[in-house]
Amino acid sequence: MKILVDTNVLVRSVERTHPLRRTARNALRHLYEQHHELYVAIQNISEFWNVCTRPVQFNGLGNSIEATSRLTSRMESFFTILPESMETFRKWRELIVTYSVKGTKVHDARLAATVVAYKLDAILTFNGDDFARFPVTILDPAQF
Repeated sequence: MKILVDTNVLVRSVERTHPLRRTARNALRHLYEQHHELYVAIQNISEFWNVCTRPVQFNGLGNSIEATSRLTSRMESFFTILPESMETFRKWRELIVTYSVKGTKVHDARLAATVVAYKLDAILTFNGDDFARFPVTILDPAQF
């Protein structure tokens, strides 16, 4: 399977004290060992950097630039990074209009559009409800 990994899985996999860390890491390890193709979008990397460098008091991890850069480099070597494309943009526009997407949910629609545009099989996410309205298959890390 070709699977887009959502930012929440990426963040949980590196957040040492989070109760879902082991679940995220086990899911990624299982999928990798089963030879599934794991992808991230540029948006995922941007969101990951945002959360990692944001102060703890603002719901971030409070990491330094250097630490975040090391984590991001490891992510870049592990996952295939999907470039942004006009097809992704067109699918995103189609989804936000078709499903009347508003506010911050446009970011979820953009990831769903990436899955559709690149003909991926699924998205791995802890927030399945955020993607339920879109024509994508949702994988919960807890199922692995």
